[in-house]
Amino acid sequence: MHGPCDPHFTALKRILRYVRGTLDYGLQLHVSSTTQLSAYTDADWAGCPVTCRSTSGYCVFLGGNLLSWSAKRQVTLSRSSAEAEYRGVANVVAETAWIRNLLCELHTPLFTATLVYCDNVSAVYMSANPVQHQRTQF
Repeated sequence: MHGPCDPHFTALKRILRYVRGTLDYGLQLHVSSTTQLSAYTDADWAGCPVTCRSTSGYCVFLGGNLLSWSAKRQVTLSRSSAEAEYRGVANVVAETAWIRNLLCELHTPLFTATLVYCDNVSAVYMSANPVQHQRTQF
């Protein structure tokens, strides 16, 4: 920032106080009896009031341990909630494919399919049968 003002310094101080108070926070990794890779995804359709772009997020678990998570505004406009959710599913599938490849390179391959959970029925149907679907406006 080229010309910081008092509100900027106030925000910076607040962030630094938060970081100082949460230094001992972290993710706990525990030994798990299962090596099941599972992912949860969700999206809000046209959630940004300015750009009308959707935000999608996911979290990926290996057994009971959280491995990866993300929440981002989607790059393109979605015409329907099904499209926004489908883009979210596509993002988490790409992430789980990367994790599976990483585990293979670490000589720990997974022998079960990855479960991806999505709360949109249309996106689930499109994922199962990706041909042009009546429920979409692609």
